[in-house]
Amino acid sequence: MTGMGAVTPLGLSADETWKNMLAGVSGAAPITHFNPEKFKSQFACEVKGFNAEDFGMDRKEARKMDRYCQLAVAAAKMAIENSGLDLESVNKNRVGVVYGVGIGGIKTFEEEIRGYEKSAATIGPHFGPFFIPKMIADIAAGHISILYGFHGPNYVTTSACASSTHALADAFNLIRLGKADVIVSGGAEAAITEGGVGGFNAMKAISTRNDEPEKASRPFSASRDGFVMGEGSGCLVLEELEHAKARGAHIYAEFAGEGMSADAHHITASHPEGLGAKLVMQSALEDAGMNADDIDYINVHGTSTHVGDISEAKAIKEVFGEWAYKLNISSTKSMTGHLLGAAGAVEAMASVMAVENDIIPPTINHEDDDRDPEIDYDLNFTFNKAQKRTVRAALSNTFGFGGHNACVIFKKYVP
Repeated sequence: MTGMGAVTPLGLSADETWKNMLAGVSGAAPITHFNPEKFKSQFACEVKGFNAEDFGMDRKEARKMDRYCQLAVAAAKMAIENSGLDLESVNKNRVGVVYGVGIGGIKTFEEEIRGYEKSAATIGPHFGPFFIPKMIADIAAGHISILYGFHGPNYVTTSACASSTHALADAFNLIRLGKADVIVSGGAEAAITEGGVGGFNAMKAISTRNDEPEKASRPFSASRDGFVMGEGSGCLVLEELEHAKARGAHIYAEFAGEGMSADAHHITASHPEGLGAKLVMQSALEDAGMNADDIDYINVHGTSTHVGDISEAKAIKEVFGEWAYKLNISSTKSMTGHLLGAAGAVEAMASVMAVENDIIPPTINHEDDDRDPEIDYDLNFTFNKAQKRTVRAALSNTFGFGGHNACVIFKKYVP
């Protein structure tokens, strides 16, 4: 891992996001993207102060992109710059882009359908010429490759909330297979819209704690009432080791292994016994050639939903045994909210930062008297305050609607 960039509810860079994670800052606040007063949930974790032009995007070109795509391009620009990659000398035929997007241009879709409804009764059906290329999820990777002239593998993975972890896993495997020297990989989402919020409200999936938005995302607490919607983008630059060493790149961490599995249980709910979560963590450990006691930190999926938090905690105990009580666990979603298709990338970034800096970001919003009898609190959930410890390796979980599970492991790079 040689570069990182992020645009999140906690900041407009990877460094600002990480700083606020360690400080336990919540990104939740009343929704400003639209008037939410008639919705059951009136708050979310929005990206604040984002302007595409501040990230070098021409106004005319930015208008051809949905918000999710603007966020993706901004994060990729920062990651590539952070990597120090020489764009003049690198073989661009060997540089790819693999991004994860769960929903895509839902804002564009809603705006175009509204426009159609207005125009159909008067001038006839009307749609903008950029409707389709703004809406489709794959266009994020397309825009990044066009911007830099990267001719390597280029596509988007879509597996709901596991999308960008699958993207990272694919990028890792493409490099291992010799298909590329460098992959720009991450995820993006911008679904805080009437349709996005209304749809998740209808499922009873998101919190309705409107009186205390900043305390609404409370993974592993008894009073949790659903996840908090978030938006943003995270991007990492993955690079073949010898390629990175040859150019003297700073190596944040080593990508050690990945795992993938399916719950094969329910379209939205996690397997109650954490079967898919157990399988995916075991698969990642096997791929990395690591034992359970090689892991010091787990960045959990930890969405603050009733079944999901319980099942993931059960799976961790099954996979890690007694070591489960000696490692740190935290859910950074307690601060960023759930970034859907971007969650895996931002949480992978947090895991890499934990490995490099030997510090664990917290799970905020837990109170000692707010305990769920189905959760084992002898596990160290890193409640409310960051904790320093040596982090030899970190594992990051993401689980998506449809039972899609993906897991990645990062470890300290030893020259």
